[in-house]
Amino acid sequence: MSTSSTPVLSVDTLTVDFETVSAVRGATFEVAHGQVTALVGESGSGKSVSATAVLGLLPGNARVGGSVRLNGEELIGANPARLRQVRGGEIGTVFQEPMSALNPVLTVGAQIAEAIRTHRTLTRREAWERTEHLMATAGLSEPARIAGSYPHELSGGQLQRAMIAMAISCDPVLLIADEPTTALDVTVQAGILQLLRELGERLGTAILLITHDMGVVADLAHDVVVMKDGEVVEKAPVLPLFAQPAHPYTKNLLQAVPRLPELELGETAKAPMDDEGAREALVSFRNVVVEYGGRGRRDGVRAVQGVDLQIGAGEVLGLVGESGSGKTTVGRALAGLIPVTSGELEVDGVDVARASRTTIRGTRLLRGLRSRMGIVFQDPASSLNPRHSVGSGIAEPLTLHTALRGPALRKRIVELLESVHLAADFADRYPHELSGGQRQRVAIARALALDPALLIADEPTSALDVSVQMAVLHLLKDLQSRLGFACLFISHDLAVIGQLADRVAVMHHGKVVEQGSTAQVLGAPRNAYTQRLLAAAPVADPIHQRRRREAWQSLARTP
Repeated sequence: MSTSSTPVLSVDTLTVDFETVSAVRGATFEVAHGQVTALVGESGSGKSVSATAVLGLLPGNARVGGSVRLNGEELIGANPARLRQVRGGEIGTVFQEPMSALNPVLTVGAQIAEAIRTHRTLTRREAWERTEHLMATAGLSEPARIAGSYPHELSGGQLQRAMIAMAISCDPVLLIADEPTTALDVTVQAGILQLLRELGERLGTAILLITHDMGVVADLAHDVVVMKDGEVVEKAPVLPLFAQPAHPYTKNLLQAVPRLPELELGETAKAPMDDEGAREALVSFRNVVVEYGGRGRRDGVRAVQGVDLQIGAGEVLGLVGESGSGKTTVGRALAGLIPVTSGELEVDGVDVARASRTTIRGTRLLRGLRSRMGIVFQDPASSLNPRHSVGSGIAEPLTLHTALRGPALRKRIVELLESVHLAADFADRYPHELSGGQRQRVAIARALALDPALLIADEPTSALDVSVQMAVLHLLKDLQSRLGFACLFISHDLAVIGQLADRVAVMHHGKVVEQGSTAQVLGAPRNAYTQRLLAAAPVADPIHQRRRREAWQSLARTP
């Protein structure tokens, strides 16, 4: 039995090699009883490989050295039968993407019950009763219904809570949480972090938290281990590490994190929404409604309900909200990719609402409009054709909408690459030869190829590490300042919006519930939903984050 003075997990000079690649080099860290140790670093730092080595799940070509002890027992070199007992029995695991970790053809409850019976001698009835109890412990309000549901029938937050229920089903001494909140909205994320915190406090579970989100670290961790290029470069308790980081990499990592202002909470606004400071409108939404038609006896879904928005020439409007709020639908309607059911939507004098509902003439109008519009998507890997070179991808809008060919076209491609700080020889590379940040720069260059009056950016930095994200944000800010295009910037990351936007609009259940200047909306929101949304967003400052967490808990209890 572990005590608070004896580490539950002790990793000593861990090394992991894959043929010619050293993924982990001499990593040493501990996780104590009832404590949360955060293993942080950017992609390729070795943090997930280290956790996989703890579980004994590395592929056969991996060479592992050093020591991994669980309550004093050496796991490296342990026989496979013992490792199977440890996994799920003594070490529980919560993965980043629960949908891919669960079997889609079995109910969630059946999978949890199976995990319980693998490690405990229980009847089917007893296992099912324990499953429902665990789901209630994980904060699921309808455990019986959710236990009988299939993964596709549940939301991301419900799935992640179900995964946590499975991970703690056999009372593990250690919980490994690998990016457990990355794909979740901020309010759902806040609930998951609160649940993990309670597990440590109530059950004494030790938690190894793997994340690149320094706000999550500030909210949950007691100790922090920073990894870079397979090595541990710094270890410290959370407060001193954030206050006075010792290693230059840690300093750069913290400096790259976008910041939110201190949150001032007052009375919920009853006055009309503040839209002061809007410039001459390039884009105008007036009472816009977008519905997706139903099938058979199913009613249609009203995704956008009576939206009023304006984007001035040369202005960046940040559009925020949780999944399902309608913000992406607004962006797709603006691009003319889905029809507007009712209301008025104009872009630079073009009636997009009408054009989206007509056929030949509307298609012609929208094609002309799109030559003055650029779009940057969330995942550049899926928006760039893997069979085409970077130069071919950037050339596509130019060959469709201009007469540029030959040397003149090549010259324009090089100019665009240089504008996003990429060398001319990138034109001959393919997307798989580029990093995530480089691919996103290519996507931005392609979106700006026709000198658009309007740029639509839909979650363009959410898949990037913080330092790459900051570089892309600086690039977008510089390009917008020099080229003067208007921009609709869609994101669930409020701190990212704060870095770039002139004004912010907040969506909830298809409606714009608040809009105004960035300083006003992010610093002193008046709408109750906006206040909860902002209070739920973690910030990379443990002291500041504690105040925000208390505010979120208070607001969450308010009807």
